[in-house]
Amino acid sequence: MTVRRGIILAAGLGSRLADGSGVPKPLVKVGGRPMIRHVLSAFRGAGLTEAVVVVGFQGDRIRRALEGEDGIRIDVVENNEWEKANGVSVLAAATRIDEPCILSMSDHLYGPGMVRTLCRIPDSDPSCQLLVDGDVAGVFDIDDATKVRRQGDRIVAIGKELADYDGIDCGVFRITPALIEALGEVHGQRGDCSLSDGVRKLCAGDRMRAVGVTGEPWIDVDTPQALRAATALLGSARWEGVRETPGRKSARVGVVLPPA
Repeated sequence: MTVRRGIILAAGLGSRLADGSGVPKPLVKVGGRPMIRHVLSAFRGAGLTEAVVVVGFQGDRIRRALEGEDGIRIDVVENNEWEKANGVSVLAAATRIDEPCILSMSDHLYGPGMVRTLCRIPDSDPSCQLLVDGDVAGVFDIDDATKVRRQGDRIVAIGKELADYDGIDCGVFRITPALIEALGEVHGQRGDCSLSDGVRKLCAGDRMRAVGVTGEPWIDVDTPQALRAATALLGSARWEGVRETPGRKSARVGVVLPPA
C-alpha cells in the first residue's frame, strides 16, 4: 500500500501574517491562490487521494473555500482547542492517522516531489520521518525556523532556539500512529502539546528519522516579508520544475463535514 492520505494543520490564528483583512492564514493568497490550495496541489501531484484538513480559527470560512477542490477527497476536522499548541491539532485528527500519512503545515509551500520522497518509504517502516533542508544558509528567515540536529539520518534535537544544528525542518512529515501515541503522552501530562514535543519523544525512542531534501525549493510563509519572498519564488525559474504535472481530468470531490 502506498501513502494515500495527507493531514494539513490549518487551525491557528497566524497573527504574524495578519494584515487587517481578517483573512485566515491558510487562505492568504500567494501567486493568486490560497496557500492551502498550493499544499493540496502538492498532495495531488504526489498521488495522494485524501486530505484531512484540521481547522479551528474561522474554520467555516476555510471549509467553504475548499468546496469544489478537484481530484482529492477533503475531510474537514474541527479542533475546538485551536488556541493551544499545534500538537493538539494533530490529536484532533487521531482517528484518521491509523496508517502512514503525510503531515503538512498549511503555510509551507513546496512541490509534489518532496511528498513523493516520503511516499517511497516502505509501509512496513513504523518510524516517522521529517523532511530536512541541509542548506541552512539558503533558508528564508532562519531566526524563526525550526532547527534540527542530526546524527546520520537520526534526529537528535529539534527546536526554534537550538544553537547547534545542521538542518531546517521543512514542515512536511511522514507520520504513523507512533506520533499520536507520543503526543497523547505529552498531552496527558500537560494538557497541551506541540508537534515538536511529539518529535522529541519519538527521537528519544529512536523512532524519528530525517530525510534530506537539500536543494528543493520550499518556504514557510509566516510573515509579510515571507509572503513577498514566496510570491517571488513561485514566479521564478526555480519553481517551474516542481509544479503539479497536469494529469487526467479528475472528478470533483466534495468536502466532508465533521459530525454535528
